[in-house]
Amino acid sequence: MPTKYPTLASPIQLGSLTLKNRAVMASLTRNRASPGGVPTDLMALYYSQRCSAGLILSEGTFVEEIGGAWLNVPGLYTPAQIKGWKKVTAAVHENNSLIFAQLWHLGRVAHPHHQAGRPNVGPSAVKAEGGKFRLLADSPGYVTPAPIEDPSEYVEIYRKAARAAKEAGFDGVELHAGTGYLPHQFIEARSNKRTDKWGGSVENRARFVLEIIKACVAEWGDSKRVGIKLTPAGGYNDMGDSDDDARKQYTYLIQELDKLDIGYIQFSQGFPTAGFNSLVPLDEFRPLVKNALVFNNGGLTGDIAEDQLKGKGVVGGPIHAAVFGRDYIANHNLLHVLQTGGEVKNADPALYYDTADDLSLGYTDY
Repeated sequence: MPTKYPTLASPIQLGSLTLKNRAVMASLTRNRASPGGVPTDLMALYYSQRCSAGLILSEGTFVEEIGGAWLNVPGLYTPAQIKGWKKVTAAVHENNSLIFAQLWHLGRVAHPHHQAGRPNVGPSAVKAEGGKFRLLADSPGYVTPAPIEDPSEYVEIYRKAARAAKEAGFDGVELHAGTGYLPHQFIEARSNKRTDKWGGSVENRARFVLEIIKACVAEWGDSKRVGIKLTPAGGYNDMGDSDDDARKQYTYLIQELDKLDIGYIQFSQGFPTAGFNSLVPLDEFRPLVKNALVFNNGGLTGDIAEDQLKGKGVVGGPIHAAVFGRDYIANHNLLHVLQTGGEVKNADPALYYDTADDLSLGYTDY
């Protein structure tokens, strides 16, 4: 392969795993699972097509039957779902790549009509403002969640999902702890008003995430098979503490995560145009990470990725892998396109999600 971006094309170790290159495919919700959240043969084809990535992060995958606002999203809490994912992971491995399952729960920003008759949950009875649901009716919008009585019970839900991911043949798991979803809601004072050991102080607000990570590590028996995604700048789903508060909170959390010797920390700028603080996560927190690999996500091009992998313009050292999202939709062989200077095609946003009778349209037909 031509090497326009030699560092991006170079392999790297993630614990005992060898990533054949440093291009990571981001989690991309595509809504092609069957009813009941069961992965399909078409999904196996979709992921197998994108194995030019050194590591694939699965689409967000629900850890229980509630906590969603999307149709036809896969889960990891039933035997049928595990069986379906086995087809996907086998297809990825047959095509010489690796895949982590992203563990997902929307918490207070889930759609109230899709909660199996149960209330939305969150750390506190604090409603998120706004509430525009994709593919589902906006009304009634975000609702006030029921505070989770014992968060340790949810730690166990994530533990079971991590166990299911291992059974399904994944190479590891990533905790989605950003973008205003349940773990993120525990991290920030904006949404966490608890006064017990799960809230109130910087240390207590970090507890939920840290306990989930420890549970995932225990299930896998290898800390390097566990990663996390963070969006400290907020700006989505009514999240984002002030600069000072976010800096204190995430400094503590990231240092504690790094002590656990996990595989990687994925930083994402998120949606800065709607942000509540001005932090640039990579600049702020890269210097704190000593043991984990650092992944960066958000608006990357081949040039930017190569520079950041070489440490150019990055405070505290280079990143270790570059995470590309939407470019992988229309460019299944994205790394080859980048390396050869080819045109990175744009996908049709109208076909991001399941909107056609032919589910392959805008999915596996590029």
